[in-house]
Amino acid sequence: MKKSWMKRAGLALAAVLTAGAVWGTGYAPGIQAAGSAFSDVKAGHWAESSIAKGVSKGYVDGYTNGTFKPDASVTRAEFVKMVVSAMKLETKEASGKWYVPYVDAASAESLYDSADFANNESAWNKVMTREEMSRIAARAVGETTKENDKWMYLATKNGLIKGVGKNQLAPEGLTTRAQAVVLIERILSKNAGQNLSVDRYAVGAAEILWHGTNIFTVMPEVWVTPDSDVRTSGKQSIEDMWNEKNMTITSRDGLYQGKLDALIAIDLADPNDPNRSLLGDINTLKWFNNRPSVTNLMVKPEKNSYVLYFKGRQVFNKDIKKYTKGLFVTFNITGINNPDSKSFYNGKLNQTASVYRKVDGDMPAIIVPKTGWAQSGNLRILLNTPAGNGIYSESVLLKLRGIQ
Repeated sequence: MKKSWMKRAGLALAAVLTAGAVWGTGYAPGIQAAGSAFSDVKAGHWAESSIAKGVSKGYVDGYTNGTFKPDASVTRAEFVKMVVSAMKLETKEASGKWYVPYVDAASAESLYDSADFANNESAWNKVMTREEMSRIAARAVGETTKENDKWMYLATKNGLIKGVGKNQLAPEGLTTRAQAVVLIERILSKNAGQNLSVDRYAVGAAEILWHGTNIFTVMPEVWVTPDSDVRTSGKQSIEDMWNEKNMTITSRDGLYQGKLDALIAIDLADPNDPNRSLLGDINTLKWFNNRPSVTNLMVKPEKNSYVLYFKGRQVFNKDIKKYTKGLFVTFNITGINNPDSKSFYNGKLNQTASVYRKVDGDMPAIIVPKTGWAQSGNLRILLNTPAGNGIYSESVLLKLRGIQ
């Protein structure tokens, strides 16, 4: 009896939901026949295929006037209903608002948690943001995390969310009907065992949004360590070994503080790298081989390399006699050394080196060759106080055993 009631109720509710009507008005336009073309979804529309699939599967429909309104916004309640319906999750009769059975089903499958946003009519009638959409999507394919800012990273890494532009995630952007259907189709494909294409630029941007760096997306072959080390550390993955809390360093005497806003990896082999603009005119960049007399070592020819840009600043320096005054937070990388120091001094990039424009130290950047270097000790990325022995201290952002 309950299944029969829910089937009839679901059909009635679908008419209201997919028409984008305002809930509570009683307005329920008819539905465009499944499988037919929509006048506002032209051939070649980026979501054309997904919309056709969604309509044929019955979890979304169009309007009686022959439109789909792909750019119309989707509320949280509407999106949850679409996901629950598309995944064929069991719904049960419940009192209250139309969306309650779908919210209950989503809660039972851990797609929604009351900590996400309030479980009330006002909250459910708000338009869903892309970040909120990514949270449900990541959970729908089995991902879990206790970090609220990690959901978009998990969604992009799984190929569920793509960028809205080059390196643009728009986490606060509002979800449209077209975006919702495309995402749901990706969820269904992922759960069916299909491999989804991944927007690497979006993943990198999401990683920065999550914990302030994109090094694991851009240069994963460098930052490696045995799986046993990850497990011993109690982390889910190597990415979780980045210590975001240490991105601020304060001297022991409290007179100096530096802050790293983001550590951004740039692939010099990729002319479309979205963070390349941080380097300014690459034609004027040089790298330092620890010989002040050598000033002709240019960065541009070193395409088989990465540049790590330390985007940060000195927060305060209350004693410039103790701590060197500067615009940047001071930093260091250890473990990526040369197998032949003579070659390095002769101008071969076979270890990390500082990047500068006019004088060494005028850029907060380090160049890292992709090949030709040898590991020596642990791989470490750290911030340090700009001071000598006695008052020197450091804050370790990442420490890996690497391939030793």
